Amino acid sequence: MSVIQDVIAMVQEKDAGQPEFHQAVGEVLATLEPTVDRHPEFVHAKIYERIVVPDRVLMFRVPWVDDDGEVQVNRGFRVQFNNAIGPYKGGLRFHPSVNLGIIKFLGFEQIFKNSLTTLPMGGAKGGSDFDPKGKSDMEVMRFCQAFMRELYRYIGPDLDVPAGDIGVGGREIGYLFGYYKKLVNEHHCVLTGKGLEYGGSLIRPEATGYGSVYFAAEMLATRSIDVRGTAAAVSGSGNVAQYTVEKLLQLGATVTTMSDSNGTIVDEQGFDREKLDYILQLKNLRRGRISEYSERYKVPYFPTKSVWDVIREQGLRVDLAFPSAHENEIDAANAAALVNSGCCCVSEGANMPSTLEAIKVFQENNVLYGPAKAANAGGVATSGLEMSQNSMRLSWSREEVDQRLQGIMKNIHRSCLQAAETYGRKGDYLMGANIAGFVKVANSMLAYGIV
Repeated sequence: MSVIQDVIAMVQEKDAGQPEFHQAVGEVLATLEPTVDRHPEFVHAKIYERIVVPDRVLMFRVPWVDDDGEVQVNRGFRVQFNNAIGPYKGGLRFHPSVNLGIIKFLGFEQIFKNSLTTLPMGGAKGGSDFDPKGKSDMEVMRFCQAFMRELYRYIGPDLDVPAGDIGVGGREIGYLFGYYKKLVNEHHCVLTGKGLEYGGSLIRPEATGYGSVYFAAEMLATRSIDVRGTAAAVSGSGNVAQYTVEKLLQLGATVTTMSDSNGTIVDEQGFDREKLDYILQLKNLRRGRISEYSERYKVPYFPTKSVWDVIREQGLRVDLAFPSAHENEIDAANAAALVNSGCCCVSEGANMPSTLEAIKVFQENNVLYGPAKAANAGGVATSGLEMSQNSMRLSWSREEVDQRLQGIMKNIHRSCLQAAETYGRKGDYLMGANIAGFVKVANSMLAYGIV
């Protein structure tokens, strides 16, 4: 067996019961095979073995009291995976599906995503199996305060800077940061995604969605294709999906789909500014379900179906696909349906939304495939810009942050293509992203010696 296969086997044996982590490790390491012969120093220093083991894993209980006075207990996690190039950086996810394996997969991916941004940030991830859906503001506040009572010991502006993820938006960040500030009696950048009034950055809410569209535009430009006039499918209806739709509309695409955990809507007329504003209000303020859009605008609603299931079953035309909901939402059958629908580009807004089999379908059919660690890096990149602004006690204009975001996404695209060509797989964005992110981290680990 090769070094890479040995490491994959080791992870499967020692991290049993963590399928998402196995998937992430397998996807990344399989594309790193070309680095083994070219960098024998990595093999000698056991970089491949070391990079799949987190620096530390934190797990703790989170007791809190609901509105009925009942004590509830959830599990909290923080995996500080690798800080070779900077302080740990990665979001917090509040969702019933959260477990150690999912947090480890997300933290592992974050190492390479953060490296690609060129900003000095290591990889981490955290969260809880708490479900904010259906909870009152007071219940969410009490949970966030209980969560932070434990987490605050392990984070700091030069140690670990969490942010939001699924289930953790502006409301939750506000409660978390407010309680952290109370506990340590300091106001500094220990969370990103903050409100503008207390240290947040313009464009941060939009950054992941905008960035995935900017990355798609760069990929399309390699084939002289313009976003304008294309038909786009977007999954999800949270922060990432909302601003993916907004940027696509600004660039002249027609977007016809959105979804949530209950089902999918298809608006064949396409969303416009008024309809998108309704979704922003529905999801961000009222915290309602996407089915309400169907009732208001009299469009088809497909309960329990994902966007990609609907495309497969209804035969919808799609030029561009933006999976922006959750991991493994596109399987091989859905990928084949996208190819048959005319899809020429997939840009991942969610983390690991395509299975390994789906990725193979895209690559075998010459579909431009932007992996999450490259395509959705705009969010953490802008978090890094928020950290810079906080450190300098400055606030940049919307235009300046957006310009920097576009520049970062262009640089990530360029790095992916250059690495793919250097290591013998020209045009392979998956390999390019993984190798470009890995080599920088590996060289840093090598410089530190055996630590």
